[in-house]
Amino acid sequence: MELNEHNKQEYPPMHTCEHIVNRTMVNLFGCGRAVSAHIERKKSKLDFALPQAPSEEEIASIERTVNEVIARHLPVTTEFITQAEALGRFDLKRLPEGASETVRIVHVGDYDECLCIGLHVENTSEIGTFHIISSDYKEGIFRMRFKLI
Repeated sequence: MELNEHNKQEYPPMHTCEHIVNRTMVNLFGCGRAVSAHIERKKSKLDFALPQAPSEEEIASIERTVNEVIARHLPVTTEFITQAEALGRFDLKRLPEGASETVRIVHVGDYDECLCIGLHVENTSEIGTFHIISSDYKEGIFRMRFKLI
């Protein structure tokens, strides 16, 4: 099986948490996954296209939901399928030009699945506690900054 090379070394707990935050935002707000991401060991940020700023209660709900998912101790597993099999199941627009025919799906238990080639933990129990440090909303983009404790 041939996969594209990966040139990043993500911090697995934060990167896996990114998957959980993405699914939580999709579930709570009906939006797409993050339109931009900067994932680092100490703190990270994600940007989501939303029609209005989330309320303080909604932001607290994001944090609470992500931590509830982490606390479920979900296994993180992978699956390999062809791009043809992924069509209609995943957004293939983010694949790099010339992507390999085989793609990797990362599953966070029964909570999330998405195309990803990065590094992840084996179980959500390895992530720690998710904390939103700050957030803002400007021109249709909700940005959250977060860390793991």
